[in-house]
Amino acid sequence: MADYRRRKCSEPYQELDGVFHGSDLNTTAQNGIRRCENNTVNVEPPMELSSVAVIPDDTFTVGQAVNALGFGKFQVKLSLFTGLCWMADSMEMTILSILSPTLHCDWGITRYQQALTTTVVFLGMMLSSTFWGNLSDRYGRKQALTLCAVLLFYYGFLSSFAPNFLWILLLRGLVGFAIGCVPQSVTLYAEFLPTKQRAKCVVLLDCFWALGACFEVALALAVMPTLGWRWLLAFSTVPLFLFALITPWLPESAMFDMAAGRTDRAFTTLERVARENGKPMPLGRLVLDRFYPTSRGRLRDLLSTEMRRTSALLWLVWMTSAFCYYGVVLMTTELFDTSTEQCAGWSDARLPETDCQLNCRLGRSDYMDLLWTTLAEFPGIFSTIFAIEKIGQKRTMACQLVMFAATVCVLGRACVLSRTVLTIGIFLARGLIAGVFQAAYVYTPEVYPTHLRSVGIGACSAMARLGAMLTPYVAQVLLQWSIATAMGTYAAAALCAAVATLALPVEIKGQELNGATRPTR
Repeated sequence: MADYRRRKCSEPYQELDGVFHGSDLNTTAQNGIRRCENNTVNVEPPMELSSVAVIPDDTFTVGQAVNALGFGKFQVKLSLFTGLCWMADSMEMTILSILSPTLHCDWGITRYQQALTTTVVFLGMMLSSTFWGNLSDRYGRKQALTLCAVLLFYYGFLSSFAPNFLWILLLRGLVGFAIGCVPQSVTLYAEFLPTKQRAKCVVLLDCFWALGACFEVALALAVMPTLGWRWLLAFSTVPLFLFALITPWLPESAMFDMAAGRTDRAFTTLERVARENGKPMPLGRLVLDRFYPTSRGRLRDLLSTEMRRTSALLWLVWMTSAFCYYGVVLMTTELFDTSTEQCAGWSDARLPETDCQLNCRLGRSDYMDLLWTTLAEFPGIFSTIFAIEKIGQKRTMACQLVMFAATVCVLGRACVLSRTVLTIGIFLARGLIAGVFQAAYVYTPEVYPTHLRSVGIGACSAMARLGAMLTPYVAQVLLQWSIATAMGTYAAAALCAAVATLALPVEIKGQELNGATRPTR
């Protein structure tokens, strides 16, 4: 029996049941040495056993790789391409404030038909948002954006050949259907951004939106007086054509590939990021984050016990942000045409022919004032970046909404305000609500787990389109009855959204964009 014990202690290895890591093997080896201390057998030192048997856990996730590779040439190029998509979307939205009054005079459409021209675009966007979200989750962000670019260019260009009002409604509705996919570009963009730069970069993406709006106003100033609205619609599709050409370069989301079980593709994408950024790939094996569910998101998952409150509050914030933002865009030309006489006796009667011609053929001063109010989005962007860094996303949105409500209350006195004061008021209102909208874009992808991120953004976008569908009837119809009532509607909606933002259960500052968000309360 003693010989048996001696022989067992001198064996180079021992059969072990189960799976052990390196630390477990070291502990086992040390226990074996203690059992053999009373025997006259030479045992190799435990360090040699550790150097042979330890199984290193050298693994990394997509989020860790993106943080390690940093912000470089790859992210700069992706910023430009995503920004071009955002710019094209902005141009299609800005043209609504120019197209509606033009059709009012060229085809004699009523105020309600004017509002319907805008509403049908947002109806298409609302109906398609969840569709594009599910398509992105099933086939990938890149495939969805490619199809979106082709359809958006095709229907946008066909709109310039519309022979009558019904064809305009149909084609602009299809344009809206394609635009519903544009928010997925933010999802793709955010998943390649390091944690420290994510909030700033996503907010700075709004610069392309503002640039697109300014470009559309400048294009209208050059084209409308001589060529008319059909050429304006055709020229406005040029950025869409360029984006359609560059979509083959767009990378597929590495997080999406990991969730779909395509680890090789995800690793290849990260190698591309490393190569273009001039950084070495992290050592080890790429694995799925343990918080990263592999199931695909469904709309009903947004109303689960864990996400129900967050989803409902986010839907309210997004709907109100779009309601107020597009309201400011549409009401700008309406407010510029106010006068004391009009304020005293506005009704649902048709505008006189002189006013109709004024609305159709905006003068240079009208376009310049429209351009100035559009430029308000740039200070809105930078102030939002600063505020998010200092007080967080929730408080930033709440403060901006309260300030917006105060500003539109002042605009309710548009009849007695000078043109300069009116322009400054619209400038402030547009800058503030643009900041709220972009802060919501930063907040939403981070609060949803990865498998719900696309469908979550899609659902929020759908609610935003619902708000945008309603706003023409306030900004273009109700405003003709009572400026104070219209402005009071926007102020009340903004205050409700401010309360909703403060009630959101999660505040995120500098967190990784992983499968599950770890909140800072």
